[in-house]
Amino acid sequence: MDALGQLGISLPGLATQLISFIILLVILKKVLYGPIVKMLDERSDKIKDSLETAERVQKESAESQAEAKSQLDEARAEGQELISQAREMAERYREEEMEQVKAEIQDARNRAEATIQREKEAVVEEIRAEFAGIAITAAEKIINQSLDEKSHKKLIDDVLQENA
Repeated sequence: MDALGQLGISLPGLATQLISFIILLVILKKVLYGPIVKMLDERSDKIKDSLETAERVQKESAESQAEAKSQLDEARAEGQELISQAREMAERYREEEMEQVKAEIQDARNRAEATIQREKEAVVEEIRAEFAGIAITAAEKIINQSLDEKSHKKLIDDVLQENA
């Protein structure tokens, strides 16, 4: 103990300081260290929760973005389907109109042909009636005259000239 005494350290003073230091450590541990560790643990938990929330939000955002892309693709497909249907309807309408026009043209052609046929028949009937009249006139003149060939030809020529 002499060595400690030469250094100016007394054993009772050292023991008192050691006991005071240990008491101070115990008090600091109870008063400061516990609340600081608790505060750091709480802070760590908050950071973990924030990171988990951020990851969840990021996942939800990715899912939402994928869903939006899917809906956009679906809308594009529906748009293409509508355009395709509109084209098909336009083509069908055009074909129906063409068929209707063809039918109208055929009807007009049939009516024209019927009109031409009626007029042709009327002209033929008129020619028959006129020819019958000429034949009757020629027959009357033949009966009134002699039947030789020369006079017969002259008579036919005269009748044709009169009716022409």
